[in-house]
Amino acid sequence: MAAASTLSLALTPTSSDPSLPSSRHRSRLFLSPLTHNPHFLSSQRSRFRLSPKSSCTSASSQSPPSVSDEPTSSSASAAYSSLEDWLKTGNYNFLSNEELLKLQSLQDFRYRRELGIGSLCIRVMRPDETDVTVKLLSESFVESMKLPDWYLPLVSYLVKQYLFERRAAIPHAVTLLGFVKWKDGGGGGEEEEDEGELAGTVEICFNKRGANDSPPTPTPPKDSPYICNMTVNKPLRRRGIGWNLLKASEELISQMSCVREVYLHCRMVDSAPFNMYTRAGYNVVKTDSILVLLLLQSRKHLMLKKLPVPTNDLELEMSGSDPEHVQVGA
Repeated sequence: MAAASTLSLALTPTSSDPSLPSSRHRSRLFLSPLTHNPHFLSSQRSRFRLSPKSSCTSASSQSPPSVSDEPTSSSASAAYSSLEDWLKTGNYNFLSNEELLKLQSLQDFRYRRELGIGSLCIRVMRPDETDVTVKLLSESFVESMKLPDWYLPLVSYLVKQYLFERRAAIPHAVTLLGFVKWKDGGGGGEEEEDEGELAGTVEICFNKRGANDSPPTPTPPKDSPYICNMTVNKPLRRRGIGWNLLKASEELISQMSCVREVYLHCRMVDSAPFNMYTRAGYNVVKTDSILVLLLLQSRKHLMLKKLPVPTNDLELEMSGSDPEHVQVGA
């Protein structure tokens, strides 16, 4: 049984966090249920250099919510000021006004749904939630790969480094977290979402500047949005959380990107996630060659969905889940 519908981490140690060792040579470990033999690559340089200008100029694209289409310097400064403590990932002074406003849009993003077990809130991962996210991803990977328990500390260490690296890709890539507040938990409003239980996570790459250097095969276009590293906490699977993580990703992509084609991977052996993706409108566009089996990898489908142009009725589409039939990580 797979523990994640998609879990593919390209890990690069970085010295951006004081808890991590510095190194001139950065090693990469690809953690994925798509391969049974993780492999290392060395001497990789970080590719995320955020600079001004966005390639999205389509008139059909949707502007980030609650921001001006033509930001002034003062509005950009205000956005930066409110995000400074939230990001805590280094110097963002070289970001353009547009990128700063996208950061604000990511911070404000909320996707809420009522499930049979309680209320679900999905939002962007905050820096102080790195450890719980590492735990969820690491346990999912070890389970899906059927690795021995002694492998977990190493996987956790590498996943943490990966998450720190990916934070440098904001606002071109982002990690979402889903929290469940149980019906019988009592009290709690929208401002208390952090008190809920971590239910799942998913990563989104919005464009080429947020893409990984070496994504899994079949290789998706780097200039198109890409959904990966989706996993649901084991006790909470088959309750509609995976479906809503997928729908939240699509909603955020509609806000942040003018490109309507969204890609993701699914292993051929993962029938439950595959059924969910096809029900959500994703179609197989390419499949791994049988030769990948020689590399001890599982064959994967590259799947594509063309999102509709955002409308006022987008919310209606997002509510069409059937929790009893969602089987992420089953």
